[in-house]
Amino acid sequence: MNEPIYLPMARSALDRDYLSRKLEDLYGQLDSDAQTKVLPIYQGKVLLVSGTEKHKPQLRLFETSQIPSSTYLAYLGKATGGHELEVGTSVVLAVIDAGLALSLEPNTQNWQVLRRTGAGLSDLGVGLYAQALALSNWHENHDHCPKCGSKTEIIQSGWVRRCPKDDTELYPRTDPAIICSVIDHDDRILLGSQSVWEQNRWSILAGFVEPGESLEAAVVREMQEEAGLNVVNPVYLGSQAWPFPYSLMVGYTALLAPGSSGALVPDGEEIEKLRWFSKEDIAREATSLLLPGKLTISRALIEHWYGSEIISASELS
Repeated sequence: MNEPIYLPMARSALDRDYLSRKLEDLYGQLDSDAQTKVLPIYQGKVLLVSGTEKHKPQLRLFETSQIPSSTYLAYLGKATGGHELEVGTSVVLAVIDAGLALSLEPNTQNWQVLRRTGAGLSDLGVGLYAQALALSNWHENHDHCPKCGSKTEIIQSGWVRRCPKDDTELYPRTDPAIICSVIDHDDRILLGSQSVWEQNRWSILAGFVEPGESLEAAVVREMQEEAGLNVVNPVYLGSQAWPFPYSLMVGYTALLAPGSSGALVPDGEEIEKLRWFSKEDIAREATSLLLPGKLTISRALIEHWYGSEIISASELS
């Protein structure tokens, strides 16, 4: 169970090139480089170049001449090669308005949030998407100084916001959250369902880490709060970015405590239903279950316990 686990958003083929962020005329230099590409985001959505039988879908990137430099939000870094961009190709994030979005792609349905459909992207595409969306979400929610309320300004190529009144510098934040596959004495996995979800949608349990709390302590607390269970031996399996809006999901597996009955008590707020699933249950009911999307760490943890890929109703719909 504790072998290495494949996590779809833990991939990247990008040198973040942090030393270049402080260059005063970085955007000017990038604009003059014909190789530079721009990734536009509109309302948290991106465009894709459709894939073929031989090629996976790719993020649709643009030339600098197609995107006004006034929309640039952040410098993302340089491609390390091996994927759709040549080694050393710089990529800039641009957050655009409706007018520019329509000029780039008139069909609004082609602008997509990749929460469920981004698993097919290359390592470069996944890394760019996670970084770009998390940064744009952070900027959208931190445009005023938390101390004095003044409008902040963007510096260091989109990686810092500065308050002009008190010179406070704000840095992009990442909210850590644990997510845990709980396994009982009979090798069954615990799945829960929220009241706002569709019928028969299930996932493993997760929660944000509280101030002053270790990741392992958060696992124990969250499982008690959301399911009424005592768990032991939380084991780290892996982590991946989850830019909705700017979280880091830290994956664990844990065991039901010895002597515990495994009786389930949903918290009634986040979790409405809880159920223990055996591997036989999953095999029998997979085509009727709505499991988390292939991009999620939740799906990866479920399949890690199961031992192979699961084709659920989520993929058949």
